[in-house]
Amino acid sequence: MSTSQQYMEKGDKNFLHTYNRYPVVFERGEGMYLYDTDGNKYLDAAAGIAVFALGYGNKEYNDALKNQIDKIIHTSNLYYNVPSVEAAEKLNKVSGMDRVFFTNSGTEAIEGAIKSALKYAYTKKPASDYEIIAMEHSFHGRSMGALSVTGNAHYREAFGPGIGNIKFAKYNDLESVKALVNEKTCAVIMETVQGEGGIYPGKKEFIEGVRKLCDEKDILLILDEVQCGMGRTGSMFAFQQYGIKPDIMATAKALGCGVPVGAFLMTERVAEKSLVPGDHGSTYGGNPLATAAVLEVLNQYEKLGIVEHVKNLTPYLEEKLEKLASEVPCIKETRGAGFMRAIELDRPVGDTVDKAREAGLIVITAGANILRLVPPLIMEKEHIDEMCDILKKVLS
Repeated sequence: MSTSQQYMEKGDKNFLHTYNRYPVVFERGEGMYLYDTDGNKYLDAAAGIAVFALGYGNKEYNDALKNQIDKIIHTSNLYYNVPSVEAAEKLNKVSGMDRVFFTNSGTEAIEGAIKSALKYAYTKKPASDYEIIAMEHSFHGRSMGALSVTGNAHYREAFGPGIGNIKFAKYNDLESVKALVNEKTCAVIMETVQGEGGIYPGKKEFIEGVRKLCDEKDILLILDEVQCGMGRTGSMFAFQQYGIKPDIMATAKALGCGVPVGAFLMTERVAEKSLVPGDHGSTYGGNPLATAAVLEVLNQYEKLGIVEHVKNLTPYLEEKLEKLASEVPCIKETRGAGFMRAIELDRPVGDTVDKAREAGLIVITAGANILRLVPPLIMEKEHIDEMCDILKKVLS
């Protein structure tokens, strides 16, 4: 029995079975590549689900975490700590937002965003029946609040009734949003680029239209940039390409590049009428280790020109994927933004994911017939070529 098989058997015996894990045990990474416990090498086009933006083995990032461990790991939010203060200042600057609350995950960031919107409405006029408009086919997380605004009934049906007063509009359909607005509507929540729902970027007229509608009705716009943010689409946050700004935004995944950390941010206008001491908290959120990771990630983005790199290389990636689609009949469509791409097939993709892994490429899905490409943002042309060569081989 191989080393990998031994670990998989041990894991299956001890883990709660909430994941159908692929049969591979990763041991280490280097740059764009992962290595399993049997010594096999894989080009990574998944980045731990859009997390490991800097690739594997970034020395300055690793050193920053090691140095922080030697200083202090945790203090709680009863006190200030240096990394959290510096990370908050830098994150507000690159996002254009004003206030930040650090969480442990993207799901927690969504929870905080929902609470912030409800408290804002309550502060203006106390009531317990405010409504939130979310989007069909959206995905915001699996905790009760985040699940309640996730637009896939299958995820929700065993865990009802949820937080209630949630209505679902059609993504990229402004009229469907307008039709749901009433005097009880306090927020609209949506992904700037839908991820789990199939990699669908928001159309410019839709994003602008929702922003205008929210301004007219004093409704808060919450943008979920957990997956599409942090440079993945060619700007630090995807909304920055639309010339608008949300009232509240959630981010995570690449924010810590592997260290569990997320954040929700808001404008000063919202902060003035929203959460106050006692309304929200997190024992671990914003601890020195997590925010040292955030700070160094932001420093590395600046030093390595990550956002510009994604923006500059996107046309090459698009060109190669379009060429692949023209050569492989089973590809129905390729779409996406920046380094967040979908390859839609005319058949289920489970077998393709397995064959790609066997050929040395890690890809994931975004639906039954959609391959999702969310590689580390350090990907170069030669990696794109290698990825497309393997995909052509397995899809043919």
